[in-house]
Amino acid sequence: MKISIQVNEGPYQHQSADTAYQFAKAAIEKGHEIFRVFFYHDGVNNASRFTVPPQDDRNVVNNWADLKNADGSDIDRVVCVAAALRRGMLDESEAGKNSVEGNNIHPAFRISGLGQLIEAGIQSDRLVVFGD
Repeated sequence: MKISIQVNEGPYQHQSADTAYQFAKAAIEKGHEIFRVFFYHDGVNNASRFTVPPQDDRNVVNNWADLKNADGSDIDRVVCVAAALRRGMLDESEAGKNSVEGNNIHPAFRISGLGQLIEAGIQSDRLVVFGD
């Protein structure tokens, strides 16, 4: 089964980001493919390359960045551009377009629009949403 996931909550403010990650990991272990993970609303904070949790805590950003399908293929990790810009999350391209120095999106993620969420729903057998 091909599955896409939508994450609507940040990594350390709500359990849904962890639950979504554990769900994805379990689905992969059962032989399913994760087509795309779409980070929306506060979920865009799961892509911050500046997240530095305490040494004894989980690193949610790195967990998402390191997650691969069972065949070793990379998972498409998309950050909603509108939600990201509202929250000060920019990649190099968006920083340039908006005359902002620096960027803070982890390189394993990419910024794109809601069309990627629609495509995920069409291309996948299931779209599972975590968070409000």
